[in-house]
Amino acid sequence: MTNFSKITCSTIVLAASLASTAVFAQTQQSGRVEATASGWFKTCNERDGSKICNVQFRISANNGANLTTLNLVEVTGKVERRVFQIIVPTGRSLPQGIQLTIDNKRATTIPYLFCRAQGCNAEVRLDDNLVNVFKRGGGVEVKTINFQGQENPVPITLKGFTAAYDGPPLKLEDQATRQQNLADQLKKKAEELETGTNN
Repeated sequence: MTNFSKITCSTIVLAASLASTAVFAQTQQSGRVEATASGWFKTCNERDGSKICNVQFRISANNGANLTTLNLVEVTGKVERRVFQIIVPTGRSLPQGIQLTIDNKRATTIPYLFCRAQGCNAEVRLDDNLVNVFKRGGGVEVKTINFQGQENPVPITLKGFTAAYDGPPLKLEDQATRQQNLADQLKKKAEELETGTNN
């Protein structure tokens, strides 16, 4: 169990730092938030006799902070485990959990597991049913309740999920390129916002 925790956490931290440069505007009750969405992608790594693959979608604020991350982690080899994980910012109301709605159907509540300075994690066991629902779906909404009791819904497209899940993982050089592209995009958006504020 301890080995799995080390494997999963280190892999997710690595994968969470990788993303591409599709830009969209996210509107929340707290106001307009400029953000960058990664699109769906897969990374695989070997660690301690196990192979860890993570299919991920990440939304980042212009300062690089995580707004919402979905991870579908599959560990095979010495350790066998499948986990579906959602990471959201801190400042959430924990008793309500995270509501996950696919294609506007009935919401499913996923309980929080823990919170750290980087964010709050909710997770459940990943099974084939969830994977197939994602493959057939068009979009998923991740909704949290903040500490003020306000709803914070985040829409995420499922376009590209099947290709990422069934396709080959990114090569190490492609991972580095995606990370650099994201850093450049976030820097550009931050500069644009600063220029607009000063004008």
